[in-house]
Amino acid sequence: MLRKTFLPTILALLAYGFWLSPNFKVIAAGLSLFLFGMLSLEEGFTAFSGGTLEKILRKSTDRLWKSIGLGIVSTAVMQSSSLVSLITISFLSAGLINLAAGIGIIFGANLGTTTGAWLIAGLGLKVNIASYAMPLLVFGVILIFQRAKPLRGIGHGLAGLGLLFLGIHYMKEGFDAFSQSINLAEYAVSGYRGLFLFTAIGIMATVVLQSSHATLVLIITALSAGQITYENAMALAIGANVGTTVTAMLGAMSANIEGKRLAVAHLIFNMVTGLLAIALISQLIWAVDWISLEVGIRDHNYTLKLALFHTLFNLLGLLVMAPFINRMVPFLERVVQAPSADRTQPRYLNPASMEVPAAAVESVRKELIRLYENAFRLIAHGLSLHRGAIKSDQDLATVVAQSRRLMPLDIDEYYDRHIKHLHSAIIEFISQTQTHKLPQRESDQLYALREASRNMVEAVKDMKHLHKNLSRYIAGDNTALRAQYDGIRLQLAIILRELSNIQEREPGSDSVLSLDAVQLGLKSANSKREATLDIAIRNGRISPLQATSVMNDNRYAYDISLNLLQMARILFSDEPPALKDAESRLALEDSDLDALLEAQDATQGTMENNQ
Repeated sequence: MLRKTFLPTILALLAYGFWLSPNFKVIAAGLSLFLFGMLSLEEGFTAFSGGTLEKILRKSTDRLWKSIGLGIVSTAVMQSSSLVSLITISFLSAGLINLAAGIGIIFGANLGTTTGAWLIAGLGLKVNIASYAMPLLVFGVILIFQRAKPLRGIGHGLAGLGLLFLGIHYMKEGFDAFSQSINLAEYAVSGYRGLFLFTAIGIMATVVLQSSHATLVLIITALSAGQITYENAMALAIGANVGTTVTAMLGAMSANIEGKRLAVAHLIFNMVTGLLAIALISQLIWAVDWISLEVGIRDHNYTLKLALFHTLFNLLGLLVMAPFINRMVPFLERVVQAPSADRTQPRYLNPASMEVPAAAVESVRKELIRLYENAFRLIAHGLSLHRGAIKSDQDLATVVAQSRRLMPLDIDEYYDRHIKHLHSAIIEFISQTQTHKLPQRESDQLYALREASRNMVEAVKDMKHLHKNLSRYIAGDNTALRAQYDGIRLQLAIILRELSNIQEREPGSDSVLSLDAVQLGLKSANSKREATLDIAIRNGRISPLQATSVMNDNRYAYDISLNLLQMARILFSDEPPALKDAESRLALEDSDLDALLEAQDATQGTMENNQ
């Protein structure tokens, strides 16, 4: 109910303000331009998130101090803590960075966002930035209409800066005009009563504007026009810092468990920082005055002193909280607990990852590994073999011969819950991600991963067909028929073991060649099994009706193996696309395999004749 009435209430209050004061209209328009400029600036930086930002993020989070430094620098450059938070949550959800690194980035971003106050107080209010806004807008809009994505990204960035400058100009003009008719500074409240009151106002303003950056700009422009006192402006700045955690918590409601933990860490940081700023307000004011005197900031230059105050209390919060980051991780994992493991539900497909191409690809890859684990379980149990035995060093022929007891398995129910549902979620995620105009590299990778998912599903479907006869004959009295199905079980067990070995091995360029060797062995084993089947039919040990079932099941087993091998070529390789293409060209086709087998048979025949 509150959500439904929130927007109409805000719109009604704005309309009343427009009717009451034309100057309020100018301030609101300036604020709107500023917010829209921030969105455009974020859009510009997002255009370059197809590789550069991701590489920097991966290489700059292996140490805690690097994570904090990255948060400071990236937010200072992009002037958008929300974009930094989005990328951080995306990488955290995809498992590309750990929770400690994510917390470090968010803590650093809080300090990095203070640079915006310096730019506005030191430049935006000292020069006529509206004159710079016009050419930025013109060049930006021209570039936005270009086809090349980098040019469009630059265009969005330039247009965003132009709108930011224009918004600041109009807010300043509005407050200057306001001061001629109404002096809001008359409503100033001093002492701790004013500190708590204006902190609360700062929190509410940030919740409404959904941006602490915009709130701070509003505070600085109002302060420069003398509409609020320096003392109350400091309280508003503290409130803006605390208020931004509310927007972070609201955004985390739709995030996965890692995003929620990061939002709680952000809340803790800003609450502690805000409480420290309030408790040490006198000491911080003294520090601001002393530093201002040392660096040459004039005594009555309250806008620059406010920017310094904003930086100091965020720096204080960072210095206090940084030593506890590693201790916060187990605390957050205990307080914000992950739901019980459920193999039927996606774990990595976080909507936030769709905005960051590299994170989207990694999310799908990790979810596909979970799908493969479910498929591995189904196929192994369908063969009445234990996964541990398949992955062990035991002789697989012996394992198959000694495994005669059927494992209870409702294969249709397992497929619907653990395979079909997860596969559908992966396909839906990939389809939605493809609408975000991905770079060609990431688009190709997602297409390949979708094919890998389809390969796994096809393998499982064939296993459903194979399981019907296999469960009837592996414990039967007909030894010839049982031997045929033991051969099928052995073939699939060898494939599963080899895939497990490749999965655990360090990725390398020999992965496809290794799979080729497996595929060659598969073809050879299949040919030998067909030969023994012909002999069994001629000797009357297997009836023609039973032979038809065996031949069909041989085909199912062969298709299962091929689909698993094709899946492995995509999923278990971390090589760049160019190298993958080269490897795929080295991969043997069926005709190549047949030629190799014929050559082997001919060589073996020659050796036998010579003997």
